Amino acid sequence: MPEVPTDDAEPTIETITDGYFEEEYYVSAEDAGEFLIELGEQLKEGEELTITGDDWELPFAFGEPVELEIEFEGDGEPELEIEIELTGKTETESPEIE
Repeated sequence: MPEVPTDDAEPTIETITDGYFEEEYYVSAEDAGEFLIELGEQLKEGEELTITGDDWELPFAFGEPVELEIEFEGDGEPELEIEIELTGKTETESPEIE
């Protein structure tokens, strides 16, 4: 749902580059699918991605390999969990060993 601004001022966007940040959303399967498609396109395009929220953005340069974990629990109430873990790309290159 789009947010309606309370005044004419431009919203302030916080860029998250350090510390700890976590957000949790409950969305429709369609919205989750669109998010994953957009995230997947950024993963395919290069080694940097940006995730944005209403008043924040999180740019992230990642390296290889990317960890993909799929977990299924079928006892009681079935649950499927898909997790992608990206390791930050460092600016330091490995030294050459001769």
